[in-house]
Amino acid sequence: MGIFSRISTVFKSNVNDLISKAEDPEKMLNQLIIDMSEQYNKAKGAVAVSIADEKRLKKSLDEQVAKAAEWARKAELAVANGNDNLAIQALGRKKEYDQLVEQYTVQWQGQKQSSDNLKASLRELNQKIEEAKRKKGLLIARAKRAEAQKSIQKTMSGLNDTSVFDSFSRISEKVDVLESQAAAEAELNGYMAGDDLNRQFEELENQDGAVMDELAALKAKLGK
Repeated sequence: MGIFSRISTVFKSNVNDLISKAEDPEKMLNQLIIDMSEQYNKAKGAVAVSIADEKRLKKSLDEQVAKAAEWARKAELAVANGNDNLAIQALGRKKEYDQLVEQYTVQWQGQKQSSDNLKASLRELNQKIEEAKRKKGLLIARAKRAEAQKSIQKTMSGLNDTSVFDSFSRISEKVDVLESQAAAEAELNGYMAGDDLNRQFEELENQDGAVMDELAALKAKLGK
């Protein structure tokens, strides 16, 4: 399994774990970015090792190329001096280094391709982290808006419950009864107050009539 495959597995595991805990979206997003950054640093270290290996292979390849060229020069020198036997030995050594050059070339090209792919993947991962940072604010705003909408819907659901309005109706009926009772007591008190006033006037009239009768009797007695 490659480094980025392992990172993907670990990252997905961390994401699923955070989501399953249903944590606060802002905290969850911050933690995800932290995790991504940590995985990026690990991948960066692995890519650095791969690049270092590629450079070591390239250095070894260059050394083999240089040695092959050196033995080729020695073979030419031997031929120039008419020493065919020495030239044959030099060419034999050159052939050995040519074979090493071929082997190192294959290894180096494969390692370079791997390093280039890893560097491309590393750049892609870095771009995704930067994109996640840019989108974090938007996602947090969306999460808060969704939470607010959820709260409003919950409140509206409660208001749609007929029991709430039934309670208002019962309270309204109770208030109507209280108002009626108060009005009845006021009317009764007013009626009773009117009766009392009439009685007072009747008593006064009766009192005045008795006095007049008594006055008339007194005048008759005195011949007035």
